Amino acid sequence: MNSNTLLQRVLPWAAAPVLALVVVACSGNGDDDPTPPGLSSSPAASTYDSAVPVEWHELFYTRIKATGVNPPTASRIFGYAGVALYESILPGMSDYQTLQGQLNAFPTGTIPAPENAPYHWPTVANRALAVVGTSFLASSTTQINAKEQQFLTQFEATQSADVISRSVAYGEVVANAVLAWAATDGIGTQGTCGSTFTPPVLPGVGGWTPISPATGVGLLPCWGNLRTFAVDDTSECAPVGAPAFSTSTSSAWYAQALLVYNTTGDAGAALSTDQAAIANYWADGATQTGTPPGHWVAIACQMSSELPLALDRSAEAFARVGIAVADAFTTCWKAKYVDYLMRPATYIRANIDAAWDPLLGTPNFPTYISGHSTQSGAAATVLMDMLGPVAFTDTCHSRLNPELSFTDRSYASFAEAGAEAAVSRLYGGIHFAFDNVDGSDSGECVGNIINANVHFRRP
Repeated sequence: MNSNTLLQRVLPWAAAPVLALVVVACSGNGDDDPTPPGLSSSPAASTYDSAVPVEWHELFYTRIKATGVNPPTASRIFGYAGVALYESILPGMSDYQTLQGQLNAFPTGTIPAPENAPYHWPTVANRALAVVGTSFLASSTTQINAKEQQFLTQFEATQSADVISRSVAYGEVVANAVLAWAATDGIGTQGTCGSTFTPPVLPGVGGWTPISPATGVGLLPCWGNLRTFAVDDTSECAPVGAPAFSTSTSSAWYAQALLVYNTTGDAGAALSTDQAAIANYWADGATQTGTPPGHWVAIACQMSSELPLALDRSAEAFARVGIAVADAFTTCWKAKYVDYLMRPATYIRANIDAAWDPLLGTPNFPTYISGHSTQSGAAATVLMDMLGPVAFTDTCHSRLNPELSFTDRSYASFAEAGAEAAVSRLYGGIHFAFDNVDGSDSGECVGNIINANVHFRRP
């Protein structure tokens, strides 16, 4: 059953514009009484578990993996999905406030308010995530429709038809408002910009060139031009700058290349068993996994289930992590295509050992800064702020990529996991240490800005 048929079954007048909802209540936009009498008859979002957001985000992970979505694009999907989830159930979260007016170009009033009537918040979230998922993952509509129907059938057994209809309608309203906002972030110019991108002319010969079989100017060269969610722009958390490029054996750059070469050996031969395991565990390659941002979303799924988090807290976690990884990738990609610096394999083969290979395949984009490090620093920082230094055993791969046969890894905190994700790129032979250190710092900057300036709880 497609989404339109589903909506018309539970809401016969769905063929009419959904925005015809009667607007008689605020959507958590700062009024003194955030929960009008009709809404107050609905059980609060905090009375429900996190099954809806967890299962939807794990579905997004598996579909991103199955369809080969690249990491920056995946981060954007998770960013808007997190915001849509959070805003859809906000009227059922009296202690929380809207992200409208807090996120860039997302003014108060973007999302129409719900009716002053009872809602079932898991149904609202179910529809909102289905609409967002269909928009971003159009080739996965079969799986998305099945997931929506699974939850809808479950909820119809306990909720009245009018509550279900109203909740489905409001979930769609919120999702469409978020998607309209997403459409203005510059995504429409990516194709044209990418096809006309001219690499910068760098001093010396330090510029990036693709490593066979890769070709072209690199993946998504204009991604750094997208509007950010929470940071003012990509300059706010820009990295401090790589060492001056040099082939001199006494230069800092040569020393950094030698560190990669000596640490890894050819094809990882010098790595310890644990170092090689770290490199492979955090590789998170497209088509093999749900990408690096998906890994941190999977950690948010795990925290939602294991701690456990109620629906409201889980929605906050997904919004935080989604915003963090999206802004981290935009910040990172801006640096990559401004600095446009060569990868370790290019430098080492030209200056140290012509036959050297890294353990992992070298990605098709410039080295500085590391995307893994930047987004891991951001995600770990927002999770630390929300949940504290939680010790956990990461089950991302055993749950979602069992075919890889990776052993789960344990961490004393999210920060420790983020640090390991960063150093994994050195062990993989595809990043210099300065890529990882500066990327981690930029990511922490992104996370700290979110923590300081994006307020989820009411004051």
